[in-house]
Amino acid sequence: MWDERVLPRLTDRRLRAPELDELRRAACQGLTGRVLEIGFGSGLNVRWYPREVTSVTAIEPSDLAWELSAPRRATSDVAVVRAGLDSQRLDLPDDSHDGVLVTFSLCTVPDPLLALRESRRVVRAGGRLHALEHGLAPDETVRRWQRRMEPLQRATGGGCHLTRDVVTLLEGSGWRVEDLEQAYLPGPALARPWTYVYRLVAG
Repeated sequence: MWDERVLPRLTDRRLRAPELDELRRAACQGLTGRVLEIGFGSGLNVRWYPREVTSVTAIEPSDLAWELSAPRRATSDVAVVRAGLDSQRLDLPDDSHDGVLVTFSLCTVPDPLLALRESRRVVRAGGRLHALEHGLAPDETVRRWQRRMEPLQRATGGGCHLTRDVVTLLEGSGWRVEDLEQAYLPGPALARPWTYVYRLVAG
């Protein structure tokens, strides 16, 4: 009940924070053509798709999140089609997409390396992965709190991990990071275990 009916609504509200709007816009900038979006969620990226995006293939495990996205999809000029529940096993042809978008989703994928390798498979040569993710902080004090809080976070946050090193995961799955920005989101120091954010492009 919690994961299926409550958490998608809480996630939609939490990730609608105004301070994330500019980060989402920047993460989507440069996407073109047919885009694979891993962890489509409630469609919070839809408003930021560039005009050059012609279609989006959405991978989203939550039926409720997909339902919540309906009003956003309805107002978009970009066709969005849900094409699966599991980013670790994509029923999509090789080299069939021009790019990948993933925002605040790698933290919950059971095997992020497998998901990233699958995304690498379905993206054509020269395509790019655009990501906006939270993860492992650079400060050891914050990391200690991330390790302490992670069991509770996983239990209440749909399997969300606080200690994943996004850059290491990408490089270990065949992607090469080309552009990277990392910083804590604005807010109190107590929130830092949850608010260290990576925005990057990989090819």
